[in-house]
Amino acid sequence: MKENYIELKESRDFGDIINTYFEFFKLNLKSFTNVFISYNGIFIFLLLGISYLMVTGFIGMYNVETGFGNGSEDESAMLVGFGLILFCLVFIIIAALNYSLASSYMIKYDEQKQVIADKKQVWSIIGNNIGRILIFIILLAVIYVIYMIISLVLSFIPLIGFLVQNVIGFALTAWFGISFMVMLNENKSPIDAFGEGWDLIKSNFWKTVGANFILGILVGLLLLLILMIPGIIVGVYTYHAVSIDTAIGESVLAKVIYTFGLCIFFVVIAYSQSLSQFINGILYYSLHEEKYNINTRQKIDQIGASE
Repeated sequence: MKENYIELKESRDFGDIINTYFEFFKLNLKSFTNVFISYNGIFIFLLLGISYLMVTGFIGMYNVETGFGNGSEDESAMLVGFGLILFCLVFIIIAALNYSLASSYMIKYDEQKQVIADKKQVWSIIGNNIGRILIFIILLAVIYVIYMIISLVLSFIPLIGFLVQNVIGFALTAWFGISFMVMLNENKSPIDAFGEGWDLIKSNFWKTVGANFILGILVGLLLLLILMIPGIIVGVYTYHAVSIDTAIGESVLAKVIYTFGLCIFFVVIAYSQSLSQFINGILYYSLHEEKYNINTRQKIDQIGASE
């Protein structure tokens, strides 16, 4: 077995799934981050522009409240609102892109049994499945709207409703992620992929929900540590500026620091989409092997042929 390869097609218990995720993440962090930056470059610049709009709007509203400057509160609110609308539109594209990048990366990783160095190989799968990806996203949106309606009803039920709502939410996350892997890896239609994805998770429901819950928390904590760096910089600057009575609303440095801080926050959220899909990619290979035993049979056949 290659040193830079972790066998994905193995039936794993809950603990092994957690360990495999972090081993895979550690081994592929540099390579996948290069893929992420390469295909998200233009969107990072868009997020930077959106951050500038929103920060400008917030600072303008701050100026109005504190009596600095001659800006209009309506104009500032419009900048913030326009920035939020743009962010929502761009983020939908970014989420779909990084969902696809993570899935394609894992498929190529399993095929070549090594860390992927050529980013074009990752994109080739996405390019050949654009139509099905779009249909999948539309179906996902419809299902998610139904989930939001159910969540609204459950919100009126104290405690139990909250618990059920979260279980359904994590189950949907697993179902979507595993079904997406089925569609790309097995060349199935979106509807067939959703059906196969459900077949894979229903017999291991609590394992898939638990893995998404635990790894979601751990990945969230990891990203929170990363965000602490720009957070501390913004916090220290703000504290210093306030302590010496700096007019933050008129400071170019404040606008630059807040813009880059907000942009980094947006980029980390985008990166988290891929990290979340890695969870379901590992679950997909584990559950698929547990159900069909294809890789196990191949190994047995190879042993038999060598004797």
